[in-house]
Amino acid sequence: MALYKDEGAFAGSGPGAGPAVKVSYALGDYEAVVRSRLAEWIDENTARRIWEKDFTVWSATEVPEITDRLGWLSLPETMSAEVRDINAFAAEVKSGGIGYVVLLGMGGSSLAPEVYRATFGHRPGYPRLIVLDSTHPDAVRAVREEIDKQATLFIIASKSGTTIEPLSLFEYFYHTAPAGSDPGSHFTAITDPGTPLEDLAAERGFRKLFRAFPDIGGRYSALSHFGLVPAALIGMDIAGYLDRAAETAGRCKTSGAAEANPGLLLGAVLAELAQAGRDKITFVTSPSLAAFPQWLEQLIAESTGKAGKGIVPVAGEPRARPETYGGDRFFAHISLAEETDPEVEVFLEALVGIGHPVARFELSGREDLAGEMFRWEMAVASAGAALGIHPFNQPDVQTAKSLAREAMSEDPGRPAGGARAMPVEDRENVASAVKNMLAQARPGDYLGIHAYIPSSPRTAEVLQEIRSYVHDRYGMATTLGFGPRYLHSTGQLHKGGPNTGVFLQLVDEPDTDIEVPRRGFTFGHLISAQALGDYKALSDGNRRVLRISLGADVERGLETLLTVIGTVAG
Repeated sequence: MALYKDEGAFAGSGPGAGPAVKVSYALGDYEAVVRSRLAEWIDENTARRIWEKDFTVWSATEVPEITDRLGWLSLPETMSAEVRDINAFAAEVKSGGIGYVVLLGMGGSSLAPEVYRATFGHRPGYPRLIVLDSTHPDAVRAVREEIDKQATLFIIASKSGTTIEPLSLFEYFYHTAPAGSDPGSHFTAITDPGTPLEDLAAERGFRKLFRAFPDIGGRYSALSHFGLVPAALIGMDIAGYLDRAAETAGRCKTSGAAEANPGLLLGAVLAELAQAGRDKITFVTSPSLAAFPQWLEQLIAESTGKAGKGIVPVAGEPRARPETYGGDRFFAHISLAEETDPEVEVFLEALVGIGHPVARFELSGREDLAGEMFRWEMAVASAGAALGIHPFNQPDVQTAKSLAREAMSEDPGRPAGGARAMPVEDRENVASAVKNMLAQARPGDYLGIHAYIPSSPRTAEVLQEIRSYVHDRYGMATTLGFGPRYLHSTGQLHKGGPNTGVFLQLVDEPDTDIEVPRRGFTFGHLISAQALGDYKALSDGNRRVLRISLGADVERGLETLLTVIGTVAG
């Protein structure tokens, strides 16, 4: 399918014409099955039925979390009525001397704000946004040391109002407020109506409470309060952003020519390529949009990774020689028109030349990201229908949470059931275990690195080198997630998707821990229990997983592991 055109032309005349986003699909031998899927959807009025919230698009019988999770379809309209209130709050915060906004959230509550922070930054005069979605004591300590608490507003974001990570972080920062201050005035909350977090906000005197729309799942909430409140606080034009999303939403209502519906077109491509074995969607972005795949990871993995099926998002993987990629790949290039890179152009052309399907999305400006978010939401929802899965639930996420709660009662240094991590300094045994793990890999498998460690430039660099070693030696796709963040992002895929993952879990032993006030545990104990619960959930699901401890010196431990893997993969 060789399409390359200004999508504004699809919208006709008038205010819905929208900005130009150039899109092309080079699908080669897969074009016929994609066109067949689109023709079927036209015959079945799929676009209209999705907008009418017809559950039979996904299920023969009405089940929970379908019709009550489709509120994202109308967000460009419903959120427009919330803009004035959100902007008024942002103006109040800006004029009140707030220099930092720290968002405490996980998964759908934190990923879109992180994309907005990384893509748009903060306008002059507006506070800086820091997203804290880790329970590692070093990560908590780093934020505490970076901010001026007197000039900081904390946002606790949780749809359910019961998420353990942001609530634990809240208790810590609330009880470390400067002496003599009114701690509640430094906090606001975003949650569904009637949750325990709403009660907590009233009890502790929060500065503001935003009640989100309850008919939206976390991974579809980028254009809701969860995404737009933090966006407004850093100075984004959220009204204009919603306008861009509305333009794409209008095109996604099209029931005529299939290519004119950007969401269904991409959904057909995703589904048919996955069913043909091209289930590793690999993202390549221009520099300004490098954070966007972090949001796409959750949307794709948590929506499609269930019932033994799924699409594996590959984000941030070091680029390799085109000929080293296997037949399980589909590439998506998302770029800004002003950031054309000749080397990337050559790379993409080489991929197409050797038969890899490639989709390209060229945005005229950063604000076009709003439309891309809606395009991908519609695409993933419709791909779920073609794959025969329910895209709005996450049935396997609770398993790891339950096992983590059980692990909280154990000594984290001496877990039961043979789950103790192998020390990285035991090089001979680590080398043997890594070699055995990678030897189990089959064609179409991928390596998932689960790093329950604090992220830093050096740790990220070494982990990327490990990914390169494994890809170059074994030809495997590689993914990287920092825990516990990824549990709320790609964890559903790891446990409920196809058994094609080979997982390497990395833990450490922090020198100093931090007590969580009123909770009876420390952040170190919490993250250890979360890692252990995830390990047990993977093991119980017959997933291939190796658990390694990097010790107290994470960077040194990673360097040792890099040397070992380099030897094994050399």
